[in-house]
Amino acid sequence: MSYGTAVPFPPVTLDDVRGAQKMLSGVARVTAMETSRHLSQLVGAPVHLKCENLQRTGSFKLRGAYVRIAGLLPEERAAGVVAASAGNHAQGVALASSLLGVHATVFMPKGAPLPKISATRDYGAEVRMHGQVVDETLAAAQEYAAETGAVFIHPFDHPDVIAGQGTVGLEILEQCPEVHTIVVGIGGGGLAAGIAVAVKSLRPDVRIVGVQAVGSAAYPPSLAAGHPVAIENPATMADGIRVGRPGEVPFGIIGELVDEVRTVTEDELSAALLLCLERAKLVVEPAGASPVAALLGDGGGIAGPVVAVLSGGNVDPVLLQRVLRHGMAAQGRYLAVRLRLTDRPGALATLLGVLSVVDANVLDVSHVRTDPRLGLTEAEVELHLETKGPEHCAEVGRALRDAGYTVID
Repeated sequence: MSYGTAVPFPPVTLDDVRGAQKMLSGVARVTAMETSRHLSQLVGAPVHLKCENLQRTGSFKLRGAYVRIAGLLPEERAAGVVAASAGNHAQGVALASSLLGVHATVFMPKGAPLPKISATRDYGAEVRMHGQVVDETLAAAQEYAAETGAVFIHPFDHPDVIAGQGTVGLEILEQCPEVHTIVVGIGGGGLAAGIAVAVKSLRPDVRIVGVQAVGSAAYPPSLAAGHPVAIENPATMADGIRVGRPGEVPFGIIGELVDEVRTVTEDELSAALLLCLERAKLVVEPAGASPVAALLGDGGGIAGPVVAVLSGGNVDPVLLQRVLRHGMAAQGRYLAVRLRLTDRPGALATLLGVLSVVDANVLDVSHVRTDPRLGLTEAEVELHLETKGPEHCAEVGRALRDAGYTVID
């Protein structure tokens, strides 16, 4: 269905996207399309993964950034470009600028992951750290543009950027001409808008489903209101789609061409990231896994063949570790238990023997001996266990209680 929102700027056309595709020839990779047997079984229809996580710089952002910068006038290029980003857009602008011989200054928030900061510098950009959140970083970049004359490269709110991202849609139609539904994550909306322009122009029967994280879902209230609406304090681990307000240009296009916008929870994002890693052997960041999360949440309501766009793979290793543990816990494959035992030699060995019998893998053990809640001869032990699922977790709990241990919830 169309949300019926008028496009407030001259719309991006199929010719724009085709022109961007020619411009990107030899610059951006035509990324792979992989079939997921596991997701296909869950959805009940063929599911294919469009692997933009394997794109140069690790995300689709290079496409739009290159097209935008390549379209600048000579005097604009001479003034340099400036961008604000926590990671993917920063790297896309940095590499695009380097390839085109343009000086790039990229503002990044102080909490940006170190691997993304390092990669942005390695691609040739001058990195300046400013602000704690992207909104503060964005304001600093725009102030820098006003002071120096550098051209501000917006991550999603420009027709050239949208046209560049739309080349993903052309590749999808070439690689999977029988596609019925395309599922794509939405932050500001540049990728979804570009794909929608390209695909709906050639195949209006294809459904486009956008996905947002529940804690950062600005599009549903905006579409209901008929104009972009800002939400306060957008929160999600999926920093690639953590945007508090839709872009004006992509909002108009998405309102006209995207059929549905769904939301996913943090638990679903964790499970999706874990599935991509274990079953598809693909490293995907939480934002890139959002289409898979939507399929896990209610895949039965999506008609196939389905293409899920894995938009990026630049995940901070520290976050990846936390997400994997969270995803394993959500699936009942990771269990943390606290219990009390008598503080005497051999007590821990006896406890570990109980866990060995039920085949629980001990990942970590910590002791507490000095706590007013404990008796003189008591110790509290916290165990982190790798388990095989919810039934196995229940079996571990029963075995501990049957052995006489007090399990603290």
